[in-house]
Amino acid sequence: MAHNEDNDYEYRIKEGDHVVLKRGDVYKAVQIQRKKKVIFEKQWIFLDNVVGHLYSTTFEIASGGTLQPKENKETESSTDVQVAGTDNRHINDDGKSQKLTRDDIETMKEQGLTDKEIIKQLIDNSSTFNNKTGYAQDKYIKKKKKKYENTVMVLKPTCRILAMMYHGREPGKICHLRYDTLAQMLTLANIHAGSKVLVFETCAGLVLGSIMERMGGYGSVIQMYPGGGPVRAGVECFGFPAHFHDMLHEFPICHVNALLAGTLDASAKDPTPEEKQLSVAAEEEQKQPEAEQQEGSPEEESMETNTGDDVGQDQEKLEKEKRQEAKAQERKVKLEEKRRKLAAAAALLEGRNADGLVIASHFHPCSVLLGLLKFLSPSRPFVVFSQYKETLIECYTKLKEQGGTVNLMLTDTWLRHYQVLPDRTHPLLLMSGGGGYLLSGTTVATDPSKPAGSPQAEEPAPKRQKVKD
Repeated sequence: MAHNEDNDYEYRIKEGDHVVLKRGDVYKAVQIQRKKKVIFEKQWIFLDNVVGHLYSTTFEIASGGTLQPKENKETESSTDVQVAGTDNRHINDDGKSQKLTRDDIETMKEQGLTDKEIIKQLIDNSSTFNNKTGYAQDKYIKKKKKKYENTVMVLKPTCRILAMMYHGREPGKICHLRYDTLAQMLTLANIHAGSKVLVFETCAGLVLGSIMERMGGYGSVIQMYPGGGPVRAGVECFGFPAHFHDMLHEFPICHVNALLAGTLDASAKDPTPEEKQLSVAAEEEQKQPEAEQQEGSPEEESMETNTGDDVGQDQEKLEKEKRQEAKAQERKVKLEEKRRKLAAAAALLEGRNADGLVIASHFHPCSVLLGLLKFLSPSRPFVVFSQYKETLIECYTKLKEQGGTVNLMLTDTWLRHYQVLPDRTHPLLLMSGGGGYLLSGTTVATDPSKPAGSPQAEEPAPKRQKVKD
């Protein structure tokens, strides 16, 4: 028995783990912490009792917001009905068929009635339920279960689950990237363990985390980021072990041209905004004592009369100076760490032997793609995602003109869910309008002696037709 528990340890929920809560089609990523309230679907819950249980366990929300494992009972539905109508043509949806009011339902919830008991009361107090067809009755019960079911499932974070969570709650943060499109990107870019991958994305870290999950902690991932620093909110939701972050490097996209030209100096580069703020703060600290000395000379008589107050002010000044020195030291440490990371990422990029390139951003990808392709080895895949096809058409044209790539494909993805039930299998009425567009291809080595974009010079001259007398 103990041996089985040791085997299941990896699949059990532990304190500090990142998990995903699910109810119906709604997801939320949280971290397991003791005695911490979590709001999910307008309910306060505590996650203390989920520790030690297996992932994908369903819990019932008890009084006080505590979670209890749901018992697997036989599906003897108390809502099974014997009477059903032949059609629904005479049923009017005027809102008067239900005798129970909203206050009555809230009262039943406060009394501790289960979801099945509440649904049974709704059926008994509905004047039109028995006149509905069997299919309509099942649909009604399913809808009420979804509304009044008081359960939560705890899932282990994966790229598919997190992609569905972001797409359902905040699709704008991930550029409306759908999970089936994300799967195609990982396949087209040939993401595997031990490879060196370049990533440029503005999808809250979802694409970066998916690539790290696929690589399993082996290889290296270089994140090219715009702005002052990388955004990795989605990576944190995965809850990767510490050794996964050792493979992750970062490099600012604004230094790519300098690296390609060989003019980038990671040890003594141009001052960043943080360095400028640090130098300005240091200058202000130097000016403050001089100003204090100048102001103090004409007021010596008043200072002698208030010696007690001056001692307190001097202590406050000393404490303030200590805090400023501590902050300055912290900034210096952060800047040194930033320089070290920049140098490590530059060393990886200088070889220009990357195994793959993935771009998914709300920026125009053309200039980024043409710049980062130079870091790839020949015969390596690349993939670009965009919500709009016009930007990818421009990239396609540029790549065709300059050469160095083959097997260029511009595709779009289409996904539709189906309801599969006896005698009523059909596509769902609501579906995603589009999953974006993908541009993929493979790099090849080019001959520098021959100019790109002039294949006409290599083609033989057309044969002349013979003129018959």
